[in-house]
This record gives sequence, structure tokens and C-alpha cells, in this order.
Amino acid sequence: MTAHAVEAALRAPHPALSLDERRRAEASTLLASVAARAAIALHGTPVLLLEPDRVRRQYARLRRALPFVGFHYAVKALAHDAVLGVLDDEGCGFDVATGEELGMLTRRGVAADRIIHTHPIKKPAEIAEALAAGVRTFVVDNDVEIDKFRGAPRDTRLLVRLAYRSPHAKSDLSSKFGVGPFEAARLVEHAVAAGVRVAGFSYHVGSQLDDPARFAAAAAETLELMAILERRLTVRFDTLDIGGGLPASYDSEAAEIEEVAALLRPVLEPHARRLRIIAEPGRVLVADAVSLVTSVVGTAERDDGRWYYVDDGLYGSYSNVLTEDVHPLVFAVRDLHAGTRDTGDHRWATLGGPTCDSSDVIARDVLLPELCVGDLLVSPTMGAYTTVTATRFNGRPLTPVATMDRAATTAEVAVTSDVRRVPIV
Repeated sequence: MTAHAVEAALRAPHPALSLDERRRAEASTLLASVAARAAIALHGTPVLLLEPDRVRRQYARLRRALPFVGFHYAVKALAHDAVLGVLDDEGCGFDVATGEELGMLTRRGVAADRIIHTHPIKKPAEIAEALAAGVRTFVVDNDVEIDKFRGAPRDTRLLVRLAYRSPHAKSDLSSKFGVGPFEAARLVEHAVAAGVRVAGFSYHVGSQLDDPARFAAAAAETLELMAILERRLTVRFDTLDIGGGLPASYDSEAAEIEEVAALLRPVLEPHARRLRIIAEPGRVLVADAVSLVTSVVGTAERDDGRWYYVDDGLYGSYSNVLTEDVHPLVFAVRDLHAGTRDTGDHRWATLGGPTCDSSDVIARDVLLPELCVGDLLVSPTMGAYTTVTATRFNGRPLTPVATMDRAATTAEVAVTSDVRRVPIV
């Protein structure tokens, strides 16, 4: 299937292809590109293939779905310069949680009024650094954090973080941050007494939440709380931060951007003239933009069947399996090149990572052809919370990231902070 055919299928209201078929077609198109072949030739494996244009397209989808929302990309999802560059060019805002993330943006020349700082707990030195850089919107969820802003510039704006339980989320963030409505009211009163401005509220429904109705319910509940507190406390709010949480499709279909927006829009749009409505998308912008190519380094027959050991694992790029309980698909590159998939000679196998830790098991019951040492595998949907949570356990190097530009005659390959131009042969 051509790249144009894949894109047409993805744009269809009800995709003509299954998730497995779409991912196979996308992987096949990517690995057939000159840029991908050049990156694999340069680095061998493992290597992550980043397609910045897919980030651009996802951002465009968000803008079309919720045109009245100001989006701030959550840098923590994938802190790669090519991603920041694309979103910067498109006019997207940014959401940071640390001084290091802020530094990545200020070095790019991103204007401070496009940056929000949403970590509810911050060192005083981190706050001072952000204020000095010109950042003025911050998130808090307790008295101590509010008091850290005493004496801050008058245009500093605090958002009180609310907690919403979302049992269907892969990571229910309310267990660590956020407050309920009664505590929220008390925090607003505390801020007023401290001479610190509370501009509104922030919340996060949970990471990888495949529950469109929960997004709408949280927005409605927050808007109701804001109205109640404005009447009771004689204050006026002007900002609502609806957070992130939009899901990606890993090994099963998840709600699309448009499905969530269809429920959110009627709740939020009537308030868009009065309120500055912002959001912090991360995963949904970058998950599909990266694919991981690995190779088989060992095989074994064990009591539970066939094992293949590959050169990346849970302590590396597959860290999202361990930390988030998401499960990216894994395809044998041999199958992608074969055209029609014949599984007659396939076996259920277990995939083990390269470290000496027995918990480094990527997936079980993966249907794969007979593989030998050196054969390639590919996993799509590897852009979010992979490189950023990878470790160097056993002294293994971090997996390099190759930036794909299929229209160019070179592949730009980024390894940590080093960027080189690699000729395509």
C-alpha cells in the first residue's frame, strides 16, 4: 500500500483498515524510504526513526478539532529538538515541568508567553529561574507552593490543580497531585490573602485515557466549580487548563482526537469568549511519529516455547511497557516486505530485552516467523515516554534517534545533542 493510500485510510471516518493493517502499512512505507535505510545503515540497531511531519499533522488535527483551545505541548513526552522545532514553527505553545525543559525552549528563542510551567511542586530556585525567563503561568496545589510566589511579579498567574479520579487511565495522576473542590476553595482564599493571583484551574484526567466522556465530565465539573467560587468569593477567573491525556493506539484502537473533541466542544465552546482555554497534549502529538527498529541477537527454545532476544528492551526504548503498561505492536520486517502476510509458518514467541535482568521481557505471545540472529523487527507508536524514560542499565548506550525527511536527499540523524548530516546512498 502506498503512503497516500495509508493516509486516505487514516482520514476515513471509519478506517477501512484494522489497526494491525494500518500499522503494518505505515511501517512498510517508512522502512522502504531512503532516509530510513540510510539511518539503519549508519547506526545499525537499535535505532528510533522520527518523522516530524507526523507531529505537524497531529497538531493540525488538534487545531481543527478544538480551534478555540491554546495548545501547549508537554515537552516531557518527547524532548527532541526536531519535535520542538516543528511545533515552534507551527505556533504551538509549550508545557514544561523542569528548568532543563525550559532551557531547551529558551535556547531555541521560544517566547516566554508561549510557555507554561505545570509541575505542582517546584524548588524556589526553579520558580525564580522561570520568572527570570519571563514565564508567568504556573500550577500549584497546596499552601506551601502558593507562598513561594509571594512577591512575584504582579502579572504572575497561578492555576490551582484539581484532582479527578479516572480509573480507565493508564496512569491516574490524581493519586499524586491535585485537590478536591473544598480544598480548592480554601487555596483560592489563601492566595487572595497572600496577595497572589489565582487565574483559574488546571486538571489532568489521567495519562492514556481511552474514555471520551471523562474528558467532557471533568471540563463540566471544573466550569461549575469556577462559577460557584466566583460567586462565593467575589473573584473572577479567566483561565481553564484542561490538561492532556488524549490516548494513542498501541495494540488496540483508542479514541481518536475527533471523538474526544465531539464531546468536549459543546461543553467548552460557550465559555471560549470569556475564558482562555488551554491544554497540554503530549502523547497524542508524538506517539505515532516514532518507530523503533531492533534486531535479533539471540534465540532459544525454552519450556514455554520460542524466545527471541533483541537489542532494545524495558530499560531502554521499551520503558513505556514497564512504566505505563502500554504494549506497542512488534512486526518482523521480513513480513512487511513479503506483501500478503502468510502466517502458516509463524510461531508464538516471547521477546526478551538485551539486559541481564530477567524482568526485561518486552512481550509474550507475539506471532512471528522463524527468525535468525540479525533479522530485523519494528515497533510503531514509540514516540511517547520512550527515549525520555530510557536508562543506561548495564552500561548500554541510549538508542539513537534518526530524523526522517523523506523528501530530502539526506537523513538528519540526531544522537543526544549531536546532529550530523548523513548522505543517502
